[in-house]
Amino acid sequence: MSDAKTDSKSGTAAASGKTTKSNPNAHHTPLQRAMSLLALLAGVVLLVSVSWEIITGDHEHFSRWYLALQLVICIVFLLDFFVRMAAAPCKGRFFVRNFFYLLLAVPYLNIVHWCHADLTRDWAMLISLTPLLRTFLALYVVLYWMVNNRFKLLFWAYIITVVVFTYLSALIFFDYEVLVNDKLHGFGNALWWAWMNVTTVGAEIFAVTTIGKVVTVLLPSLGMMMFPIFTVYVVQQFTRNKAAGE
Repeated sequence: MSDAKTDSKSGTAAASGKTTKSNPNAHHTPLQRAMSLLALLAGVVLLVSVSWEIITGDHEHFSRWYLALQLVICIVFLLDFFVRMAAAPCKGRFFVRNFFYLLLAVPYLNIVHWCHADLTRDWAMLISLTPLLRTFLALYVVLYWMVNNRFKLLFWAYIITVVVFTYLSALIFFDYEVLVNDKLHGFGNALWWAWMNVTTVGAEIFAVTTIGKVVTVLLPSLGMMMFPIFTVYVVQQFTRNKAAGE
């Protein structure tokens, strides 16, 4: 009788463990989920605003509306961080392990503007892109909720990384090269240049600035690392479907 109870408890525990594993939202509060979605939305808004500022701006100064919007978005990122820390069982450990994400949420561009620091446009642009890295954390959290399979989670994370990094590279290349590169006639050229380089095909537009040359090296390196993942994913799916059919 006791053995039956033990087996029943074990089965119940196993079943509950299975449920917990298949439900990644179990340990998240509604407030945490709401803040993660809000942080992801803020990151998308930031990406759109950065694109608009670079494509339509004068490539020398940042507009006031962009500075104000980046400040609001960084505040959202900071709120998300402290909400998660408040819900963490060990707050000190959470702070240490996630300190890097806190640094990414600081509105550095606004601080530089308030201090009237004399920064070149090159450095100011790199600083303004820092909060975008924080968006990847929110995106990963949302993907973790949506995808239960770990391999699919990594697969979609890699796809989004390639697409976003290529797009950001096009923005950076356009901002740094448009005033000095005679072969760059618009953002469409920069986007085409970025995709040709990430696929390791290459383009007829050659970088002139130092930042442009660095991005030119990074893009094909990313492509060589990321694109084999597509092959692995397709092979695994084919093998799994074939095994299921047999």
